[in-house]
Amino acid sequence: MSDNNPNASGGFTHEKVETNNFLMIVLILLVIAIGGLVEIVPLFFQKSTTEAVTGVQPYSALQLVGRDVYIREGCYNCHSQMIRPFRAETLRYGHYSVAGEFVYDHPFQWGSKRTGPDLHRVGGKYSDEWHRIHLNNPRDVVPESNMPAYPWLEKNTIDSADVAPRMKALRIVGVPYTDDQIAASAADVKGKTEMDALVAYLQIMGRALK
Repeated sequence: MSDNNPNASGGFTHEKVETNNFLMIVLILLVIAIGGLVEIVPLFFQKSTTEAVTGVQPYSALQLVGRDVYIREGCYNCHSQMIRPFRAETLRYGHYSVAGEFVYDHPFQWGSKRTGPDLHRVGGKYSDEWHRIHLNNPRDVVPESNMPAYPWLEKNTIDSADVAPRMKALRIVGVPYTDDQIAASAADVKGKTEMDALVAYLQIMGRALK
C-alpha cells in the first residue's frame, strides 16, 4: 500500500519550513528581495524617473552650495519637498511633485515630514529680502513661527575653492556639468555668503513645473 502522507516526501513542507527558523528567515528574505527587484528595477528604465522634465537644469554653483547648506542645517527635518497627488495638498502647495524634477538631486529631498510647510514650490513665492529676514529672525515675517534663526549664514562666506570638486563629483553620477561651468564656479561664488547661496537655492525650488 502506498503512503499518501505528503509529509513523508523529502521536499519542503509547511511543517519543515515552520519549524526551522533559519530556513524561514532565508525564504522570507528571498521573497522580499524578489519583490523589491520587481518593484525597483523597472524604475531605472522609465523616462519619467530618469529624464529631467522640461525646464529643469543642474543647479548653478551658488544654488548647489545653498542646497548643501540646506542639508547641513537640517532644514529637511521640518520641511518636506514632496507634494503628494492629493487634492488637499495640490490646492495648498501647487502641482504635485514628479520624479523628473529631482533627477539632478543627490540625494533627493523627498519626504512627508512637515513640522513646517512644504517647500517644494517655494521658489519665486517671496522676494530675496523676505527670505533673508525670515532666515535671520523668522518671527519678523511669520509671528507664530517656531523655526530657529540662522544669523550666522549672513557672516559665513563661501569657500570658492570647494565648489569645483563638488561639481566634478556630481558629474560622475550623471549631472551634466560642463568643463566651463566647473571652471567658472569659483568666480560665480566669490564674495558670496551662505545666506546668498541658501536664498538662491530656495528661489529655484519647484519653478520648472509651475
